[in-house]
Amino acid sequence: MKKQSLVVASALALTLALPFAASAQYTGPSTQPAAASGTPYAGPSTVPAMTVKQLLDTGKDDQYVTLRGFIVSHDGGEHYTFADETGRIKAEIDAKHFPAGVKIDDKVRVEVTGEFDKDLIGSKVELDVKRLSVLR
Repeated sequence: MKKQSLVVASALALTLALPFAASAQYTGPSTQPAAASGTPYAGPSTVPAMTVKQLLDTGKDDQYVTLRGFIVSHDGGEHYTFADETGRIKAEIDAKHFPAGVKIDDKVRVEVTGEFDKDLIGSKVELDVKRLSVLR
């Protein structure tokens, strides 16, 4: 009976802790009501750095790219708006890609690397972020 109670108590504690563990560290503007850690590698990359405008003008579907700028709004769930001095793009960022313990808002410059998703028919474009780091 004690073992069963311990299992139930542990499961309850884990269930209550999950929403807090999965919450992203973005604290800037949001278009939605208030509702982990990135890759530790920080060396050189063959993924090209470009601006939002360059990506929108010349980017190919499934192309990997690095952008530097700001996450300017949280649009609900894993959806954000990323901007640099040349434009804006929708970005999908999993909570696990936000650096643990770092508050990120629309004034914190970040670097995002991910896969450009571009509909062949239509105008939907988005960056599926695979890595996010804060620039100092």
